[in-house]
Amino acid sequence: MDRLDRLELFARIVEGGSFVRAAQDLQVARSTATEAIKELERETGVRLLARTTRHVTPTPEGQEFYRRARAILAEVEDSLGAFGGALPQGHLRIDASGLLTRTFLVPRVPAFLDRYPGLTLSFSQSDRFVDIVREGVDCALRAGHPDDSSLRLRRLGALPEITCASPAYLSRHGTPQDIDALEGHRMVGFVSSRTGEVLPLEFRHGGATVIRHLPVVVSSDNSDTCAALARQGLGLIQAPRYRFGEDLASGALVEVLADTPPEPLPLYALHAGDRMVSRRLEVFLDWVKAIFAEVL
Repeated sequence: MDRLDRLELFARIVEGGSFVRAAQDLQVARSTATEAIKELERETGVRLLARTTRHVTPTPEGQEFYRRARAILAEVEDSLGAFGGALPQGHLRIDASGLLTRTFLVPRVPAFLDRYPGLTLSFSQSDRFVDIVREGVDCALRAGHPDDSSLRLRRLGALPEITCASPAYLSRHGTPQDIDALEGHRMVGFVSSRTGEVLPLEFRHGGATVIRHLPVVVSSDNSDTCAALARQGLGLIQAPRYRFGEDLASGALVEVLADTPPEPLPLYALHAGDRMVSRRLEVFLDWVKAIFAEVL
């Protein structure tokens, strides 16, 4: 590996906390990655990484070296791309919910990779909060209001939300005609990964947000599981409308309280704020911005 390759490897180890993941991303053998980092440490004369059985973290000297390495790599990539119309190269790790990825991104990925054949993508999919820098994620797509001021945000649009329930649930508990008729109803609880608490139902009424805490008999921190529980008749549920497109069309779920929908959820692309944006990330951000400008 040459020096730039070693810098890229080192940066990805710091970002992902893993030799194995970085080696896989760059398609090199683990032994090659280990020897490359040893060479970097010989060249700098300092220990750059502290290794335990579970984690790899930068030493104080390694953290400073990482910041400089990322700046150098971004400058090299931008410089190369500024001449001759060079296309971006490299690997992007994207984190987003599974359904959002499958609904909006996956159908358009082939065209994106045809346009940028030097790029490779990997998608991690979860509802939990992701530490972008520690886990080596280039970009995360998240609905809601991010509270980490160290991240850079690009607003992609707003996801309309609805309230719904299964026909079986409504036959047992009745169909609420307004939010004052929710007494005696219950909800499927979605557990926030940030707070560990069940999120309440929210409604827009008279220009204000009205919050309702309903009894919960079953809950989950996974949105797919919550949707499945709602189909089983276990309570009211709120989520972005796109999640329930097939359920509404088939009659598995029915929208209720359509006159007082929840506030639309803002959708953001988040990435680390302490480094320059690489060309590969910039073209990805432009791509997802165009997707959601079209569909929202």
